[in-house]
Amino acid sequence: MSARRTTCPYCGVGCGVSAEISGEHVIRVMGDGSHPANAGRLCVKGTTLAETLAREGRLLHPMLAGHQVSWDRALGEVAERIASVRAQHGPGALAFYLSGQLLSEDYYIANKLMKGFLGSANVDTNSRLCMSSAVAAYKRAFGEDVVPCDYRDLETCDLLIMVGSNAAWTHPVVYQRIVAARQANPDMRVVVIDPRRTTTCDLADIHLQLSPGSDGFLFAGLFEFLRAGDYIDRAFVEAHTEGLERALAAVGDLVLSEVSFRTGLSLEQLLEFYELFATTERTVTLYSQGINQSATGTDKCNAIINCHLLTGRVGRPVMGPFSITGQPNAMGGREVGGLANQLAAHMDFTPQDVDRVGRFWGAKDMATAPGLKAVDMFRAAAEGKIRFMWILATNPAVSLPDTELVRR
Repeated sequence: MSARRTTCPYCGVGCGVSAEISGEHVIRVMGDGSHPANAGRLCVKGTTLAETLAREGRLLHPMLAGHQVSWDRALGEVAERIASVRAQHGPGALAFYLSGQLLSEDYYIANKLMKGFLGSANVDTNSRLCMSSAVAAYKRAFGEDVVPCDYRDLETCDLLIMVGSNAAWTHPVVYQRIVAARQANPDMRVVVIDPRRTTTCDLADIHLQLSPGSDGFLFAGLFEFLRAGDYIDRAFVEAHTEGLERALAAVGDLVLSEVSFRTGLSLEQLLEFYELFATTERTVTLYSQGINQSATGTDKCNAIINCHLLTGRVGRPVMGPFSITGQPNAMGGREVGGLANQLAAHMDFTPQDVDRVGRFWGAKDMATAPGLKAVDMFRAAAEGKIRFMWILATNPAVSLPDTELVRR
């Protein structure tokens, strides 16, 4: 019997686990008490990890047209199909669809193969479905896909705003850390913003049950409230931001009555929340898929970020706009270029970036322009424009929005 420290593969928290191994079998899995993310805690998914490792129902050998084949035969078939499609239809007919469940190394080599040696940027990921709005907003605000917060900020802030996040279900270990922090600090305030009443609301001092999709109006109204009340960190804004006048013009004189009408919240609810935000410096806004998965998700993320920028609550401990990710390695995949509109190390498709990455890889055929994103990729496949697709560690027939399209 031996123990091996590893990581839970389910959500974005990355809990440390200790697996007890006997021979080739994992007997049980326990939380790793020394791991900084979970300090030994595990949710129900983590505690039942050992049960997912049974051989029954798992694919143990390469299969080709329903028949077991050798690895050499399978890899040879893949290589032959890629070469044939590329020769007949060009690199744009090839696509890889990756997953936030992959290791960074796997992500990296898939990107390198496709973008550096097959000449196409048709590499996207199921992380597109949950995190791309947050990515675009961070890049718009900071010039880089970067989350300027730390899990410890959630435990030490004075005001925690949870928007579009039912963390009690989706990130239960982080939620339990927040619960423990709240018990240790009774003065900590928690605001939950969600059209539904969820389990997470049990922790809330204030639950703002706004109209679905109206989060952008709520935070645009907060931005105007901060401006009108002169809750502006002018030194920070002057030194570290640009575009304030454009942002103010975009919001205009958004009056509370309009915000109330759009959100379905009363004037009293709005003022209570706005004044709490304005007067509490150590504030973290934690947001997730309820914000991201929207036709205007990027703008909603930026509305949140702008309120933190206006008050100088970015780049310092215990404050900031915190997008909490869904999958264990969505961020790792983005670090190594796991989206169709970026190269490795957060570089874009500018001529300088393409040249830099190409020289580093020793690439023979660099992609020079962004490829198809997830939904567009499957539309192109249904139309016969994508002739070869490699799907890794995900099941788009279940997880993509239009399953009929995916099956076609």
